Amino acid sequence: MEYIFAYLKGGIRSRHLLGLIGAACIGFLGIALLLQHFKDVLPCPLCVLQRYALLAVALFSLSGAVIGWPRVGAALAALASLSGLGLASYQLWVRATPGVLCGFDPVETFVNRLPSANWLPFMLYADGNCADDTFRLFWLSLPMWGLLSFSAFTVVLIWLALRHEEPRAAG
Repeated sequence: MEYIFAYLKGGIRSRHLLGLIGAACIGFLGIALLLQHFKDVLPCPLCVLQRYALLAVALFSLSGAVIGWPRVGAALAALASLSGLGLASYQLWVRATPGVLCGFDPVETFVNRLPSANWLPFMLYADGNCADDTFRLFWLSLPMWGLLSFSAFTVVLIWLALRHEEPRAAG
């Protein structure tokens, strides 16, 4: 137990936080797949684009943690997280604006014609409607969860990118 307190007193390592963020992104993707395949919550084009953003955040975070360049990984992951934040914000705006269409438009055609949609159709093929607001998790819609998670990721990742971490002494 003393080891844990000594570790926390020394501060949390950037590489560990990046690994945690990468694992959280992979967990969110797993939850999205479970909802899609077991609860029939079909992803819309904006949902799929947010999945791409989650994949990018996970890739950059885990790469920065493993390779040993946490500031570079955090900066690239922050850019990906900002794109996810913008997509989640736009999706919430689409849902709040009655005249805006999403789901059967050029965005869906673009998303579904990407090579990755053919490689991983179970995860990256959009066949839902952005205006569908039938599923809620703890009283929040999925785009709201995306907005909250991307906001938290962005704040932490920018902090990690700007943080100067002193090397720890061996022992």
